[in-house]
Amino acid sequence: MKLRHIAFAAALTLGIAPTALAHKAWLQPSQTVFSEKGAWMTVDAAVSNDLFYFNHVPLALERLQVTAPDGSRVAPQNASTGKLRSVFDLELAQEGTYRVAMVNQGMFASYVLDGENKRWRGNAADFKTAIPAGATQVRASESAGRVETFVTVGAPTTSVFKPTGQGLELAPVTHPNDLYAGEAAQFQLLLDGEPAAGLEIEIVPGATRYRDQQDTITLTSGADGKFSVTWPGAGMYWMETSHSDDKTSLPGAGERRASYVATFEVLPL
Repeated sequence: MKLRHIAFAAALTLGIAPTALAHKAWLQPSQTVFSEKGAWMTVDAAVSNDLFYFNHVPLALERLQVTAPDGSRVAPQNASTGKLRSVFDLELAQEGTYRVAMVNQGMFASYVLDGENKRWRGNAADFKTAIPAGATQVRASESAGRVETFVTVGAPTTSVFKPTGQGLELAPVTHPNDLYAGEAAQFQLLLDGEPAAGLEIEIVPGATRYRDQQDTITLTSGADGKFSVTWPGAGMYWMETSHSDDKTSLPGAGERRASYVATFEVLPL
């Protein structure tokens, strides 16, 4: 799938306006590996053209889900949304791996009313009443997406990677908090809990503001949904993929669009 299609799917999933289709949604943790429990971390959440800089709009925090190593939900602290970014703190009270994710399930629709093109996005339960009487050329899509990152205190654990079986998800083979420059890492992508074959994956190193090129790494998942990447250097990396099909679960939706975004920290050897 081409980058413009991926960007479009991500935009619909996250409720980003059509003018922002060239932008990337991301979470950036202050760091991803901690030696002792009780540590604090800060996460920035934004949509921007440059990774990872605040120059467009914030990500809304209503869809934030933080899962602790024992499977419990953790409430963010000191959460705030400004003009260009959202930010929140987390106290890491447990040892193991945390999952920090923006999760969205909803619908997007376009239609024509009185000769004008209109758009709507929201919850599936509101779809029937949201489209005005007299609307024509109504096209509705189901959207499902995740924007996430992972943080580990002490020894890495894997309980937070248990798939939900809904939409696109990451099933790491290499632990996402055990990534080093010059070494290969392997991951698996799942669609509805099954291996997702043939997905185009784009991985971009951060600090794009200071480069003339994106330095994009383009990969394709195999028949088993797996792919491998060798990290060219240390730093933060952004990964995105998406998928469209007609396997909708919502009445009135003629298409399903699923997207997945993750931020990884790669450490020096």
